[in-house]
Amino acid sequence: MNPPKDPFGLAALHEAGSDSPLAELRAITDPAYIDTLNHGDLQDWLAVIESLPDLRPTHIELKNGVSAGLAGVTAEQIETLETQLRKFIPWRKGPFDLFGVSLDTEWDSGMKWERLVPHLDPLAGKRVLDVGCGNGYHCWRALGEGADLVIGLEPYLLYVMQFLAVRKYLAGLPCHLLPLRLEHYPGPFRFYDTVLSMGVIYHVRSPIDHLLLLKNCVKPGGQVVLETLVVEGEEGYSLTPASRYARMSNVWFIPSVPTLQRWMLRCGFTDVRLVDLTTTSEAEQRSTSWMPFQSLADGLDRSDSSRTVEGLPAPRRAIMVGRVAP
Repeated sequence: MNPPKDPFGLAALHEAGSDSPLAELRAITDPAYIDTLNHGDLQDWLAVIESLPDLRPTHIELKNGVSAGLAGVTAEQIETLETQLRKFIPWRKGPFDLFGVSLDTEWDSGMKWERLVPHLDPLAGKRVLDVGCGNGYHCWRALGEGADLVIGLEPYLLYVMQFLAVRKYLAGLPCHLLPLRLEHYPGPFRFYDTVLSMGVIYHVRSPIDHLLLLKNCVKPGGQVVLETLVVEGEEGYSLTPASRYARMSNVWFIPSVPTLQRWMLRCGFTDVRLVDLTTTSEAEQRSTSWMPFQSLADGLDRSDSSRTVEGLPAPRRAIMVGRVAP
């Protein structure tokens, strides 16, 4: 079976005029670009998406979760759908419900969204960029809040495939995911009303550069949301793990809240404030049949859950919001 000609679902961008601020994104639909994506499973993954059951939902829910429903779906169709979706394990962000297939993901990402949404600028009619969006769960939730356009950036191709699988049943909605890192994003800049960076900054080697790149995407007067691991400490303190943090090897800087606030202010954000501080629990992050590998419990000291297996403070997550001056 041949993979789809427009796997990232951006053909509609070609209908916009050449002066469209999204015109720069058209290159992502070019087959020559797809050929540059370096993953041996890519074509097989795209073929799986193409072979998913052809179901057209009569009900879509994005406000209180992410689901698509249709009366009269057969048990055989549900079984086929689940079998195909499981080819994209591990599913980390969610949950999703597609025609009765319940994707019980590692993270209950709805818990984070509910903590965040009261502090967001109203998204109705707005443009949203979600950086490091994983499989796009929060992109769909932003659309559920009325956003006119949501663009996600995610370089890890398996998560991109998960997004495309879900998008097959949410087709035609103004939500797109680009297989890019923020530093490779081609524009448009100063374009988005709200920019989300959730669970990203502790994975980058230069958090200041990350913040400046985020700022460059936000319209004057727009909002940036930064969600990250934090530790206790005074302004100026940031934890750099010797090797791993809660068994994760790609963690570079975990700041204190005052340090994170100073970073954002130093980068030119205004109205910077902490809106949530939560210790991660196993109700929010755990292994499931859709993510059957190590999770939070495996990264904590079994005799002292306030410490990681490396003897470091257990994960706490902060949400900071800031604004770009008009």
